[in-house]
Amino acid sequence: MTTRGVLYVHSAPRALCPHVEWAVAGVLGVRVTLDWVRQPAAAGTWRSEFSWQGRPGTASQLASALRGWHLLRFEVTAEPCAAAEGERYSSTPDLGIFHAVTGIHGDILVPEDRLRAALARAGRGESDLQDEVAKLLGKPWDDELEPFRYAGEGAPVRWLHQVV
Repeated sequence: MTTRGVLYVHSAPRALCPHVEWAVAGVLGVRVTLDWVRQPAAAGTWRSEFSWQGRPGTASQLASALRGWHLLRFEVTAEPCAAAEGERYSSTPDLGIFHAVTGIHGDILVPEDRLRAALARAGRGESDLQDEVAKLLGKPWDDELEPFRYAGEGAPVRWLHQVV
């Protein structure tokens, strides 16, 4: 069973670019050379994106391989398949990593225990319900990444296939 997805590296310092390629290659099991272009939203940074195909769980492995680098902004998506729901990971230096399960139409599926916990925090006055729901949907990550997404329109995309 395979799925496919996209890795968006929204911004990385030039010195980090080869390390990103090595990390991705380690997950996919094939040599990876990404097409890097300047990221106009953050001077001195570069961006790249590519599509991949692999086993369910590959998105999680890619996100784990990249999450430790503080200066990196990225997103990883995986389409749903017969064996697994879709996934979305977003990461920024300030917010860390966000994970969501996605359905067949790309909607974020929020587990009921996370909804109950958000309602409980809001009910106790610890937070605002609207803010809690926004976090469950990844809005803070979307807000921070949107200028980097827009700046990357028209960038080349490369398909990579994991050897399964």
